[in-house]
Amino acid sequence: MSPEFLITSFIVVASPGTGVLITLAAGLSRGARASLVAALGCTLGILPHMIAAVSGLAALLHASTLAFEIIKYLGVAYLLFMAWQVLKEKGALTVEADKTPKSVGQVIVSAILANLLNPKLSIFFFAFLPQFVRQDEMAPVLRMTELSLVFMLMTFGVFVLYGLFAASVRSHVISRPNILAWMRRIFAGAFVVLGARLALSAR
Repeated sequence: MSPEFLITSFIVVASPGTGVLITLAAGLSRGARASLVAALGCTLGILPHMIAAVSGLAALLHASTLAFEIIKYLGVAYLLFMAWQVLKEKGALTVEADKTPKSVGQVIVSAILANLLNPKLSIFFFAFLPQFVRQDEMAPVLRMTELSLVFMLMTFGVFVLYGLFAASVRSHVISRPNILAWMRRIFAGAFVVLGARLALSAR
């Protein structure tokens, strides 16, 4: 595994985005266990994009304006829906002091959908992975699969760290109503910004 691939992957994974936001929200709202579940969900949400890149399906999104736009605006709508949920203090991502157990399935499905409904990820991996496959590679598909798995493991590891950090400061946040209110606004605003970026993105 080349150092260039590992460094580039780490920069991409650690950069704040939808997955990081979801994991942080889960850690703040329900602690370490929920953050681990969210990190797993975000990682699983990457899997279809990896498969698309390896199989060449991402080329369809790159070539078809209609397919790209449909998936893109589904993703935008879902991000805006999550922003609304946070503001209304509902859903799996609400930052609150509620001790009632929440559905693990709800958290993991939200995390998977947020990454799944982003066609830019498929195109990113379609352009990203082949850069690290030699022209004389005997089994290029196998090599791309190996790189994909390493990327997913790195994603899970980094997101777990984000989530555990959020869980560690949870008690300081949930005991202060003013901070909770601002946290909800910040998370909702961040989801809106991410939705706007996706809406304005091109293939």
